[in-house]
Amino acid sequence: MAPMDVQILHQDAAIVVADKPSGLLAVPGRGPDKRDSLAWRVQQRWPEARVAHRLDMETSGLMVFGLGLAAQRALSMAFERRRVDKRYVAVVAGLLREDAGTVDAPLSCDWPNRPRQKVDPVHGKPSLTRWTVLARDTQAQTTRVLLEPVTGRSHQLRLHMLNIGHPILGDALYADAAARAAAPRLMLHAQWLRIPHPRNGELLEFNCAAPF
Repeated sequence: MAPMDVQILHQDAAIVVADKPSGLLAVPGRGPDKRDSLAWRVQQRWPEARVAHRLDMETSGLMVFGLGLAAQRALSMAFERRRVDKRYVAVVAGLLREDAGTVDAPLSCDWPNRPRQKVDPVHGKPSLTRWTVLARDTQAQTTRVLLEPVTGRSHQLRLHMLNIGHPILGDALYADAAARAAAPRLMLHAQWLRIPHPRNGELLEFNCAAPF
């Protein structure tokens, strides 16, 4: 991809909203070989763009950037105070029996195996995800689900689906061999986002259909 080969869904005086492809870092990693990222590409056009939140490299979908420090701080505070609503689409292994449910499983870092996280009922931070079945594929034995993270822990959606026995397809970190091999990428996409605008607090909604 060329440096600006990213889809910009919205831009105004305070924010930029982009669609991050799967396989692209959200922010630069360590070393010059890991400079390429959505943040770096956006900053080629808007040098004042600052990261307000992140997605895993393997996850695709909506990311919002603040233009300038004040906008970034306002957005970051909105995420921290859970004034931002997010919905993801995923395809998971197996057929979920119920049509909707919640996963309430505390999470913490699995330090010896970083960047992996783990369910940790003793020391983990409270983590809550709501899920709703969108479709079941009985032939493939998979389920398409809408995921709404109430909290925003690292790898939360991946671990929570694994915790109820339905790993996300293509998940190289947590899925078993069969579920990993069932898709060419992590089948997780940040599809919908509602945020308060950092200048006036107006609620803005953005939607970006999953590419799978």
